[in-house]
Amino acid sequence: MTAHNLEEILQQQKNIVQMLRNSRVGAYVYPVVAPEFSNWRDEQAAWRKTAVLYDQSHHMDNVFIRGRDAHKLISHATINSFKNFNPNRAKQFIATTPYGHVIGDGILFWEPDDTLIYVGRAPVSSWLMYLGQTGEYDVQIERDARSPSRPMGKPVQRRLYRYQVQGPKAWPVLEKLNGGPLEQVKFFHIGSMKINGRPVRALRHGMAGEPGLEVWGPYEEADEVRAAILEAGAEFGLVPVGARAYSTNTLESGWIPSPLPAIYTGDKLADYRRWLGADSYEATGSIGGSFVSDRIEDYYLNPYELGYGHIINFDHEFYGREALQALDPATQRKKVTLAWNREDLTRVLASMFEPEGQNFKYFDLPQANYAFSSYDRVIDASGRTVGLSMFTGYSYNERSGLSLAVVDHEIPIGAELRVVWGEEDGGTRKATVERHRQTEIRVVVSAVPYSQVAREHYAEGWRTSRVG
Repeated sequence: MTAHNLEEILQQQKNIVQMLRNSRVGAYVYPVVAPEFSNWRDEQAAWRKTAVLYDQSHHMDNVFIRGRDAHKLISHATINSFKNFNPNRAKQFIATTPYGHVIGDGILFWEPDDTLIYVGRAPVSSWLMYLGQTGEYDVQIERDARSPSRPMGKPVQRRLYRYQVQGPKAWPVLEKLNGGPLEQVKFFHIGSMKINGRPVRALRHGMAGEPGLEVWGPYEEADEVRAAILEAGAEFGLVPVGARAYSTNTLESGWIPSPLPAIYTGDKLADYRRWLGADSYEATGSIGGSFVSDRIEDYYLNPYELGYGHIINFDHEFYGREALQALDPATQRKKVTLAWNREDLTRVLASMFEPEGQNFKYFDLPQANYAFSSYDRVIDASGRTVGLSMFTGYSYNERSGLSLAVVDHEIPIGAELRVVWGEEDGGTRKATVERHRQTEIRVVVSAVPYSQVAREHYAEGWRTSRVG
Protein backbone atom coordinates (compact mmCIF):
# COMPACT_ATOMS: atom_id res chain seq x y z
CA MET A 1 0.00 0.00 0.00
CA THR A 2 1.32 3.42 -0.94
CA ALA A 3 1.89 5.64 2.07
CA HIS A 4 0.65 9.22 1.86
CA ASN A 5 2.17 10.63 5.04
CA LEU A 6 4.88 9.96 7.60
CA GLU A 7 2.59 8.13 10.02
CA GLU A 8 1.56 5.66 7.32
CA ILE A 9 5.21 5.10 6.41
CA LEU A 10 6.10 4.37 10.03
CA GLN A 11 3.19 1.95 10.42
CA GLN A 12 4.69 -0.10 7.59
CA GLN A 13 8.13 -0.30 9.21
CA LYS A 14 9.40 -2.94 11.59
CA ASN A 15 12.03 -0.58 12.99
CA ILE A 16 12.14 3.20 12.61
CA VAL A 17 15.87 3.37 13.32
CA GLN A 18 16.69 0.93 10.55
CA MET A 19 14.46 2.85 8.14
CA LEU A 20 16.40 6.05 8.77
CA ARG A 21 19.81 4.39 8.94
CA ASN A 22 19.25 2.84 5.52
CA SER A 23 17.56 5.78 3.78
CA ARG A 24 18.64 6.08 0.16
CA VAL A 25 17.98 9.81 -0.12
CA GLY A 26 21.68 10.67 -0.56
CA ALA A 27 23.80 13.42 0.92
CA TYR A 28 22.39 16.55 2.53
CA VAL A 29 23.29 19.22 -0.01
CA TYR A 30 23.92 22.94 0.47
CA PRO A 31 22.30 23.93 -2.82
CA VAL A 32 23.04 26.38 -5.64
CA VAL A 33 26.14 28.02 -4.10
CA ALA A 34 29.38 26.82 -5.71
CA PRO A 35 31.34 24.26 -3.65
CA GLU A 36 34.46 26.44 -3.74
CA PHE A 37 35.24 29.88 -5.10
CA SER A 38 38.98 29.62 -4.46
CA ASN A 39 39.76 26.64 -2.22
CA TRP A 40 38.14 25.65 1.05
CA ARG A 41 41.40 26.05 3.04
CA ASP A 42 41.80 29.71 2.13
CA GLU A 43 38.07 30.25 2.56
CA GLN A 44 38.20 28.88 6.12
CA ALA A 45 41.30 30.95 6.90
CA ALA A 46 39.66 34.14 5.66
CA TRP A 47 36.97 34.20 8.34
CA ARG A 48 39.78 34.40 10.90
CA LYS A 49 42.25 36.64 9.02
CA THR A 50 40.37 39.03 6.73
CA ALA A 51 36.69 38.84 5.81
CA VAL A 52 34.27 36.52 4.06
CA LEU A 53 30.97 36.61 2.25
CA TYR A 54 28.59 33.79 3.19
CA ASP A 55 25.68 33.20 0.82
CA GLN A 56 22.77 31.90 2.91
CA SER A 57 20.13 32.52 0.27
CA HIS A 58 19.37 28.92 -0.62
CA HIS A 59 19.82 26.29 2.10
CA MET A 60 17.23 27.51 4.62
CA ASP A 61 13.46 27.91 4.71
CA ASN A 62 11.76 31.23 5.39
CA VAL A 63 8.44 31.11 7.26
CA PHE A 64 6.47 34.38 7.35
CA ILE A 65 3.94 34.69 10.19
CA ARG A 66 1.48 37.57 10.52
CA GLY A 67 -1.82 38.18 12.24
CA ARG A 68 -3.38 38.74 15.64
CA ASP A 69 -2.07 35.49 17.12
CA ALA A 70 1.37 35.43 15.49
CA HIS A 71 3.19 36.06 18.76
CA LYS A 72 0.96 33.65 20.62
CA LEU A 73 1.82 30.85 18.17
CA ILE A 74 5.52 31.59 18.32
CA SER A 75 5.53 31.75 22.12
CA HIS A 76 3.81 28.37 22.38
CA ALA A 77 6.31 26.83 19.96
CA THR A 78 9.56 27.71 21.70
CA ILE A 79 11.42 27.51 24.99
CA ASN A 80 12.50 31.16 24.62
CA SER A 81 11.04 34.02 26.58
CA PHE A 82 9.50 36.89 24.61
CA LYS A 83 9.25 39.42 27.44
CA ASN A 84 12.08 41.56 26.09
CA PHE A 85 11.55 40.84 22.41
CA ASN A 86 10.73 43.88 20.29
CA PRO A 87 10.61 44.94 16.62
CA ASN A 88 14.00 45.15 14.93
CA ARG A 89 15.29 42.26 17.02
CA ALA A 90 16.18 38.65 16.31
CA LYS A 91 16.76 35.66 18.55
CA GLN A 92 17.60 32.03 18.32
CA PHE A 93 14.43 29.98 18.25
CA ILE A 94 14.37 26.44 19.70
CA ALA A 95 11.27 24.32 19.11
CA THR A 96 10.46 21.35 21.34
CA THR A 97 7.84 18.59 21.27
CA PRO A 98 5.18 18.09 23.95
CA TYR A 99 7.64 15.61 25.47
CA GLY A 100 10.42 18.21 25.83
CA HIS A 101 12.67 16.93 23.03
CA VAL A 102 14.20 19.21 20.41
CA ILE A 103 12.66 19.45 16.93
CA GLY A 104 15.26 21.90 15.72
CA ASP A 105 16.28 25.53 15.88
CA GLY A 106 16.87 28.60 13.76
CA ILE A 107 16.64 32.38 13.90
CA LEU A 108 13.45 34.39 14.39
CA PHE A 109 13.30 37.97 13.05
CA TRP A 110 10.74 40.60 14.09
CA GLU A 111 10.31 43.09 11.29
CA PRO A 112 8.88 46.61 11.84
CA ASP A 113 5.65 45.78 9.96
CA ASP A 114 4.92 43.18 12.69
CA THR A 115 5.91 40.28 10.46
CA LEU A 116 7.77 37.46 12.17
CA ILE A 117 10.18 35.51 9.95
CA TYR A 118 11.62 32.16 10.97
CA VAL A 119 14.81 31.24 9.07
CA GLY A 120 16.20 27.73 9.41
CA ARG A 121 15.96 24.08 8.46
CA ALA A 122 12.84 22.21 7.44
CA PRO A 123 11.90 20.44 10.73
CA VAL A 124 11.00 23.66 12.58
CA SER A 125 9.43 25.19 9.46
CA SER A 126 7.12 22.20 9.14
CA TRP A 127 6.19 22.34 12.84
CA LEU A 128 5.32 26.04 12.59
CA MET A 129 3.27 25.47 9.43
CA TYR A 130 1.39 22.64 11.12
CA LEU A 131 0.59 24.73 14.19
CA GLY A 132 -0.45 27.69 12.05
CA GLN A 133 -2.71 25.64 9.79
CA THR A 134 -4.29 23.31 12.35
CA GLY A 135 -4.14 25.17 15.66
CA GLU A 136 -6.54 27.75 17.02
CA TYR A 137 -4.46 30.71 15.94
CA ASP A 138 -5.62 33.69 13.92
CA VAL A 139 -2.53 33.90 11.69
CA GLN A 140 -1.47 34.08 8.10
CA ILE A 141 1.49 31.78 7.60
CA GLU A 142 3.54 31.26 4.45
CA ARG A 143 6.56 29.11 3.70
CA ASP A 144 9.31 29.91 1.23
CA ALA A 145 11.05 26.53 1.09
CA ARG A 146 14.78 26.17 0.57
CA SER A 147 16.10 25.85 -2.95
CA PRO A 148 16.13 22.37 -4.50
CA SER A 149 19.16 20.29 -3.57
CA ARG A 150 19.70 19.49 -7.22
CA PRO A 151 18.12 22.15 -9.46
CA MET A 152 19.34 20.25 -12.57
CA GLY A 153 19.67 23.45 -14.57
CA LYS A 154 16.22 24.80 -13.72
CA PRO A 155 15.89 28.42 -12.53
CA VAL A 156 15.81 29.00 -8.78
CA GLN A 157 13.73 31.76 -7.21
CA ARG A 158 13.53 32.84 -3.57
CA ARG A 159 11.68 35.61 -1.77
CA LEU A 160 14.84 37.02 -0.18
CA TYR A 161 18.58 36.91 -0.66
CA ARG A 162 20.53 36.54 2.58
CA TYR A 163 24.24 37.28 2.89
CA GLN A 164 26.68 37.57 5.77
CA VAL A 165 29.86 39.63 5.83
CA GLN A 166 32.06 38.33 8.65
CA GLY A 167 35.65 38.44 9.86
CA PRO A 168 38.09 40.83 11.55
CA LYS A 169 38.00 43.19 8.54
CA ALA A 170 34.24 42.93 7.98
CA TRP A 171 33.40 46.31 9.47
CA PRO A 172 35.61 48.38 7.12
CA VAL A 173 34.01 46.53 4.20
CA LEU A 174 30.52 47.28 5.47
CA GLU A 175 31.25 50.97 6.10
CA LYS A 176 32.73 51.29 2.63
CA LEU A 177 29.56 49.75 1.21
CA ASN A 178 27.42 52.08 3.29
CA GLY A 179 29.35 55.14 2.19
CA GLY A 180 30.07 56.15 5.77
CA PRO A 181 30.05 55.04 9.40
CA LEU A 182 27.57 52.38 10.49
CA GLU A 183 25.66 52.40 13.73
CA GLN A 184 27.11 49.79 16.11
CA VAL A 185 23.84 48.06 16.91
CA LYS A 186 23.84 45.45 19.65
CA PHE A 187 24.25 41.73 18.98
CA PHE A 188 21.11 40.27 17.36
CA HIS A 189 19.58 43.73 16.88
CA ILE A 190 18.46 44.78 13.41
CA GLY A 191 19.44 48.01 11.72
CA SER A 192 19.76 49.18 8.15
CA MET A 193 22.43 50.25 5.70
CA LYS A 194 22.89 50.94 2.02
CA ILE A 195 24.60 48.74 -0.54
CA ASN A 196 25.05 50.20 -4.00
CA GLY A 197 22.53 52.85 -3.01
CA ARG A 198 19.88 50.27 -2.10
CA PRO A 199 18.49 50.11 1.44
CA VAL A 200 19.00 46.72 3.06
CA ARG A 201 18.08 45.21 6.41
CA ALA A 202 21.05 44.24 8.58
CA LEU A 203 21.38 41.98 11.63
CA ARG A 204 24.40 42.21 13.92
CA HIS A 205 25.69 38.65 13.91
CA GLY A 206 28.87 36.59 14.05
CA MET A 207 28.95 33.11 12.52
CA ALA A 208 32.67 32.57 13.06
CA GLY A 209 33.03 34.60 16.23
CA GLU A 210 34.08 37.85 14.54
CA PRO A 211 31.87 40.95 14.24
CA GLY A 212 29.79 41.31 11.11
CA LEU A 213 26.35 41.74 9.66
CA GLU A 214 23.74 39.56 8.00
CA VAL A 215 21.96 41.49 5.25
CA TRP A 216 18.87 40.66 3.24
CA GLY A 217 16.50 42.08 0.67
CA PRO A 218 14.44 41.14 -2.42
CA TYR A 219 15.94 38.19 -4.27
CA GLU A 220 15.78 40.13 -7.54
CA GLU A 221 18.56 42.36 -6.16
CA ALA A 222 20.78 39.48 -5.06
CA ASP A 223 23.30 39.55 -7.91
CA GLU A 224 23.71 43.32 -7.74
CA VAL A 225 24.24 43.32 -3.97
CA ARG A 226 26.66 40.38 -4.09
CA ALA A 227 28.76 42.06 -6.78
CA ALA A 228 28.91 45.27 -4.75
CA ILE A 229 30.06 43.40 -1.62
CA LEU A 230 32.81 41.59 -3.50
CA GLU A 231 34.02 44.80 -5.14
CA ALA A 232 34.08 46.74 -1.87
CA GLY A 233 35.76 43.89 -0.02
CA ALA A 234 38.57 43.27 -2.49
CA GLU A 235 41.00 45.73 -0.88
CA PHE A 236 40.40 44.13 2.54
CA GLY A 237 41.00 40.57 1.36
CA LEU A 238 37.33 39.53 1.47
CA VAL A 239 36.64 36.21 -0.22
CA PRO A 240 33.35 34.43 -0.98
CA VAL A 241 32.90 31.15 0.90
CA GLY A 242 31.64 28.11 -1.00
CA ALA A 243 29.30 25.39 0.16
CA ARG A 244 32.13 23.04 1.19
CA ALA A 245 33.62 25.39 3.76
CA TYR A 246 30.46 27.20 4.83
CA SER A 247 29.02 24.57 7.14
CA THR A 248 32.35 23.93 8.88
CA ASN A 249 32.41 27.32 10.61
CA THR A 250 30.18 25.73 13.23
CA LEU A 251 33.02 23.39 14.27
CA GLU A 252 34.85 26.45 15.58
CA SER A 253 31.82 28.33 16.91
CA GLY A 254 29.95 25.45 18.52
CA TRP A 255 26.44 25.02 17.08
CA ILE A 256 25.11 21.50 16.45
CA PRO A 257 22.94 22.13 13.37
CA SER A 258 21.06 18.91 12.69
CA PRO A 259 19.93 16.75 15.60
CA LEU A 260 17.25 14.26 14.63
CA PRO A 261 13.82 15.93 14.92
CA ALA A 262 12.22 14.06 17.82
CA ILE A 263 8.79 13.51 16.27
CA TYR A 264 8.72 9.83 15.25
CA THR A 265 6.91 8.49 18.34
CA GLY A 266 4.36 9.62 20.91
CA ASP A 267 0.58 9.79 20.68
CA LYS A 268 0.62 13.57 21.10
CA LEU A 269 2.48 13.86 17.79
CA ALA A 270 0.43 11.35 15.77
CA ASP A 271 -1.64 14.05 14.06
CA TYR A 272 1.53 15.90 13.16
CA ARG A 273 3.01 12.77 11.58
CA ARG A 274 -0.19 12.39 9.55
CA TRP A 275 0.20 16.02 8.44
CA LEU A 276 3.82 15.49 7.31
CA GLY A 277 4.02 14.25 3.75
CA ALA A 278 5.60 11.02 2.57
CA ASP A 279 8.24 13.16 0.84
CA SER A 280 8.99 15.34 3.86
CA TYR A 281 12.43 15.85 5.41
CA GLU A 282 11.39 13.62 8.31
CA ALA A 283 10.13 10.82 6.05
CA THR A 284 13.15 10.73 3.74
CA GLY A 285 15.99 11.82 6.05
CA SER A 286 18.83 9.69 7.29
CA ILE A 287 20.82 8.81 10.40
CA GLY A 288 24.51 7.97 10.09
CA GLY A 289 27.21 6.80 12.44
CA SER A 290 28.32 4.09 14.81
CA PHE A 291 25.65 4.57 17.48
CA VAL A 292 22.95 1.94 17.00
CA SER A 293 19.87 1.43 19.13
CA ASP A 294 16.57 -0.29 18.42
CA ARG A 295 14.79 2.62 20.12
CA ILE A 296 14.39 5.80 18.07
CA GLU A 297 13.91 7.63 21.37
CA ASP A 298 17.60 7.08 22.14
CA TYR A 299 18.36 9.54 19.32
CA TYR A 300 16.18 12.30 20.80
CA LEU A 301 17.86 15.18 22.63
CA ASN A 302 16.61 17.79 25.07
CA PRO A 303 17.65 21.47 25.07
CA TYR A 304 20.06 21.07 27.99
CA GLU A 305 22.10 18.51 26.06
CA LEU A 306 22.48 20.83 23.08
CA GLY A 307 23.65 23.73 25.22
CA TYR A 308 20.34 25.60 25.33
CA GLY A 309 19.63 25.27 29.04
CA HIS A 310 20.24 28.97 29.67
CA ILE A 311 17.65 29.82 27.01
CA ILE A 312 14.82 27.80 28.61
CA ASN A 313 12.39 30.14 30.33
CA PHE A 314 9.31 28.91 32.18
CA ASP A 315 7.61 32.32 32.15
CA HIS A 316 5.17 31.16 29.43
CA GLU A 317 3.30 28.09 28.25
CA PHE A 318 5.06 26.09 25.55
CA TYR A 319 5.13 22.56 24.18
CA GLY A 320 7.25 20.42 26.47
CA ARG A 321 7.21 22.82 29.44
CA GLU A 322 6.16 20.24 32.05
CA ALA A 323 8.59 17.64 30.73
CA LEU A 324 11.52 20.06 30.94
CA GLN A 325 10.53 21.25 34.41
CA ALA A 326 10.79 17.64 35.58
CA LEU A 327 14.44 17.35 34.50
CA ASP A 328 17.43 18.03 36.72
CA PRO A 329 19.69 20.29 34.62
CA ALA A 330 22.78 19.26 36.58
CA THR A 331 22.54 15.62 35.48
CA GLN A 332 21.94 16.19 31.76
CA ARG A 333 24.59 15.47 29.15
CA LYS A 334 26.54 18.54 28.04
CA LYS A 335 27.79 19.90 24.74
CA VAL A 336 31.55 19.82 24.09
CA THR A 337 34.06 19.95 21.26
CA LEU A 338 36.13 16.83 20.61
CA ALA A 339 39.64 17.40 19.21
CA TRP A 340 40.60 14.36 17.14
CA ASN A 341 44.01 12.73 17.49
CA ARG A 342 46.17 13.60 14.48
CA GLU A 343 47.87 10.20 14.21
CA ASP A 344 44.56 8.34 14.35
CA LEU A 345 42.89 10.61 11.81
CA THR A 346 45.92 10.34 9.50
CA ARG A 347 45.60 6.56 9.72
CA VAL A 348 41.95 6.80 8.60
CA LEU A 349 42.84 9.01 5.64
CA ALA A 350 45.80 6.82 4.67
CA SER A 351 43.64 3.71 4.47
CA MET A 352 42.22 5.00 1.18
CA PHE A 353 45.61 4.25 -0.36
CA GLU A 354 46.08 0.72 0.96
CA PRO A 355 46.27 -1.66 -2.03
CA GLU A 356 44.49 -4.49 -0.22
CA GLY A 357 41.88 -4.83 2.48
CA GLN A 358 38.91 -2.72 3.37
CA ASN A 359 39.45 0.95 4.08
CA PHE A 360 38.03 2.85 7.04
CA LYS A 361 34.95 5.00 6.50
CA TYR A 362 35.91 7.87 4.21
CA PHE A 363 36.55 11.10 6.12
CA ASP A 364 35.57 13.82 3.68
CA LEU A 365 37.32 17.18 3.93
CA PRO A 366 36.48 19.62 5.29
CA GLN A 367 33.08 18.23 6.41
CA ALA A 368 32.85 14.51 7.12
CA ASN A 369 29.12 14.08 7.84
CA TYR A 370 27.43 11.61 5.50
CA ALA A 371 23.84 11.67 6.76
CA PHE A 372 21.20 14.25 7.62
CA SER A 373 21.85 13.54 11.33
CA SER A 374 25.15 12.13 12.61
CA TYR A 375 25.39 9.90 15.69
CA ASP A 376 28.81 8.37 16.40
CA ARG A 377 29.53 6.58 19.67
CA VAL A 378 31.85 8.29 22.13
CA ILE A 379 33.37 5.71 24.46
CA ASP A 380 35.67 5.66 27.49
CA ALA A 381 38.65 3.39 28.09
CA SER A 382 36.37 0.51 29.11
CA GLY A 383 34.31 0.76 25.91
CA ARG A 384 31.27 2.22 27.66
CA THR A 385 29.25 4.70 25.59
CA VAL A 386 29.49 8.09 27.31
CA GLY A 387 28.26 10.38 24.56
CA LEU A 388 27.43 11.06 20.93
CA SER A 389 29.59 12.80 18.34
CA MET A 390 27.16 14.73 16.14
CA PHE A 391 28.93 17.00 13.66
CA THR A 392 32.40 16.23 12.32
CA GLY A 393 34.97 17.86 10.08
CA TYR A 394 38.31 19.58 9.76
CA SER A 395 39.37 23.11 10.67
CA TYR A 396 42.26 24.48 8.64
CA ASN A 397 42.48 27.31 11.18
CA GLU A 398 43.06 24.86 14.02
CA ARG A 399 44.82 22.24 11.86
CA SER A 400 42.66 19.69 13.57
CA GLY A 401 39.83 17.27 13.09
CA LEU A 402 36.97 18.40 15.32
CA SER A 403 33.51 17.24 16.20
CA LEU A 404 30.68 18.65 18.28
CA ALA A 405 29.31 16.18 20.79
CA VAL A 406 27.13 15.62 23.83
CA VAL A 407 28.78 13.69 26.67
CA ASP A 408 27.89 12.61 30.21
CA HIS A 409 27.84 15.58 32.57
CA GLU A 410 30.65 14.35 34.83
CA ILE A 411 33.29 14.11 32.07
CA PRO A 412 35.83 16.94 32.50
CA ILE A 413 37.54 19.12 29.94
CA GLY A 414 40.85 17.50 29.01
CA ALA A 415 39.63 13.92 29.32
CA GLU A 416 40.72 11.53 26.59
CA LEU A 417 37.91 9.49 25.04
CA ARG A 418 37.45 7.71 21.72
CA VAL A 419 35.03 8.09 18.84
CA VAL A 420 33.97 4.93 17.05
CA TRP A 421 34.29 5.95 13.39
CA GLY A 422 32.34 4.04 10.76
CA GLU A 423 29.23 1.88 10.79
CA GLU A 424 28.76 -1.70 11.93
CA ASP A 425 28.97 -4.79 9.67
CA GLY A 426 30.62 -2.97 6.79
CA GLY A 427 28.12 -0.12 6.68
CA THR A 428 24.43 0.50 6.07
CA ARG A 429 22.69 0.80 2.68
CA LYS A 430 22.80 4.62 2.58
CA ALA A 431 23.89 5.95 -0.79
CA THR A 432 26.68 7.87 0.96
CA VAL A 433 28.23 4.78 2.58
CA GLU A 434 30.89 2.64 0.91
CA ARG A 435 31.93 -0.76 2.30
CA HIS A 436 34.35 -0.10 5.14
CA ARG A 437 35.54 -1.19 8.57
CA GLN A 438 35.16 0.55 11.89
CA THR A 439 37.99 2.02 13.92
CA GLU A 440 38.46 4.08 17.05
CA ILE A 441 39.81 7.62 17.11
CA ARG A 442 41.28 9.14 20.26
CA VAL A 443 39.75 12.52 21.10
CA VAL A 444 40.29 15.14 23.78
CA VAL A 445 37.25 16.73 25.41
CA SER A 446 37.55 20.47 24.76
CA ALA A 447 35.69 23.73 25.23
CA VAL A 448 32.79 24.85 23.11
CA PRO A 449 33.16 27.11 21.22
CA TYR A 450 36.56 25.67 20.32
CA SER A 451 37.75 28.89 18.70
CA GLN A 452 39.29 31.26 21.25
CA VAL A 453 37.97 34.16 19.19
CA ALA A 454 34.41 32.84 19.38
CA ARG A 455 34.68 32.13 23.12
CA GLU A 456 35.94 35.62 23.93
CA HIS A 457 34.00 37.82 21.52
CA TYR A 458 30.52 36.36 21.08
CA ALA A 459 27.85 38.20 23.02
CA GLU A 460 26.54 36.06 25.87
CA GLY A 461 24.24 33.55 24.24
CA TRP A 462 23.77 30.20 22.63
CA ARG A 463 27.35 29.70 21.45
CA THR A 464 29.01 31.06 24.56
CA SER A 465 27.30 28.80 27.08
CA ARG A 466 30.36 26.63 27.25
CA VAL A 467 31.82 24.07 29.58
CA GLY A 468 35.21 24.32 31.15
